[in-house]
Amino acid sequence: MPSEKQFLEYVLTSLLDFPEDLHIIETEDSLGTLFEIQVKEEDMGKLIGKGGKTIKALRTLVRMVGSKTERRVNIRIADPNL
Repeated sequence: MPSEKQFLEYVLTSLLDFPEDLHIIETEDSLGTLFEIQVKEEDMGKLIGKGGKTIKALRTLVRMVGSKTERRVNIRIADPNL
């Protein structure tokens, strides 16, 4: 079974126009795992989706993959201007 990070990479590289600029930073703490996603500014619209529907669906899917391993998983989008 793929890890949450592998799942994220697979979905996002299929979704984005500039998959080579995708960076996923994984951090673990007492609350669980946090994936910080960095993409080009031009891909932010595709990542977030209309009304935030795409990122909300992606968060739900990653949480489901994480629940298989009994881990709490969340996603944060990094500001592309930083």
